[in-house]
Amino acid sequence: MPTLTKLYTMQEASQHNSKDDCWVVIDGKVYDVSTYLEEHPGGDDVLLGATGKDATDEFEDAGHSKSARELMETFCIGELDPAPPAIPELEIYTKQPTDITQKLKDLTKQYWAVPVAVVGISVVIGVLYWRRR
Repeated sequence: MPTLTKLYTMQEASQHNSKDDCWVVIDGKVYDVSTYLEEHPGGDDVLLGATGKDATDEFEDAGHSKSARELMETFCIGELDPAPPAIPELEIYTKQPTDITQKLKDLTKQYWAVPVAVVGISVVIGVLYWRRR
């Protein structure tokens, strides 16, 4: 009978980021290293800094020994879910104008008439003036 492996998302793993509850993701596997923080030769800051992201590159760059890799397997609690994260559906709605917005719209409708009226009156006065001459 095959062993069922628990799948975790990166978001789930990143929520475990304290000294009392620390998970890291390395090479697609999720490790609960909470009990190992004080024993880690590089210090607990290294492990705490690796939470919330895939720390595979950092782990490989550190040049861990074969015994460190074997010890690491004892902390494995599952695997990273290979499915891409779900993209939330956007809500599309029409924003109803507020009273202030509506009042501003009304004022702009009224104020266009003033310059047009001034220009119209000026044209009429100009025509009358030129007729008298």
